Amino acid sequence: MTQTVPISEEQVRQLVDSFYGKIRADADLEPIFERVVAGDWETHLAKMYDFWSSVMLTTGRYKGNPVAVHQRIEGLEIGFFDRWLDLFGESCDELLDEETAGLFWLKAVRIAESLKLAVFYRPDRRWPESAA
Repeated sequence: MTQTVPISEEQVRQLVDSFYGKIRADADLEPIFERVVAGDWETHLAKMYDFWSSVMLTTGRYKGNPVAVHQRIEGLEIGFFDRWLDLFGESCDELLDEETAGLFWLKAVRIAESLKLAVFYRPDRRWPESAA
């Protein structure tokens, strides 16, 4: 897929804001995020602007380790990643043209799969059915 329209920082910001608005209204995800964010959504959103800018625009602004962060989250369940993707996809579809939404979606799916493997995969255990 060759992108014809460049992605802008403004699109990144709007997508992050929309997505986290959905997270904050979600009965399953909001409690997990609130425990991690501890009410400081501004700092978290700024970090997510940097993360998605780095992912989509290769700006290199994000400095962090998402795997280590997610490994420390108490109460995180593998199915939460599917809900995360549902909400992210909704935001993409609402805000972006089909091509741009598809580019963000592909990255989000890869990120979710990588985090699921890093956080939940144990070679000595069966992979959870809900993760298939």
